[in-house]
Amino acid sequence: MDERPPGTGSLISELEGHLLIAATRAEARAEAVRFTRSLAWLTDTQREEVEARYEDNHLALARVSWERTARRSRELRAEYERRYRSLRGRLCAGCLLGTALALAAFAVTAWSGR
Repeated sequence: MDERPPGTGSLISELEGHLLIAATRAEARAEAVRFTRSLAWLTDTQREEVEARYEDNHLALARVSWERTARRSRELRAEYERRYRSLRGRLCAGCLLGTALALAAFAVTAWSGR
């Protein structure tokens, strides 16, 4: 196994992930409480159960949304990388062609001057 400590970037990313989950969990709890407030006929036990299920559903939906966003991000990254490689190849080919034409023009000029 690699015994090197994790990089700063990966630690920051992990911390951001934990903070995002904590914020989403707090948001889910607040939404659950708002939702059950309108259901005055629930007992305290029922209210706690509904809030817990609501929170779980909210977190599950958030996870699906994040996974969809991450998948699309990977697709776009791959697409942009392919496009970049294509454009870079065309630019290099254009530069080589331009250099070859300039050298040919120089050679023709040099030979005709003799």
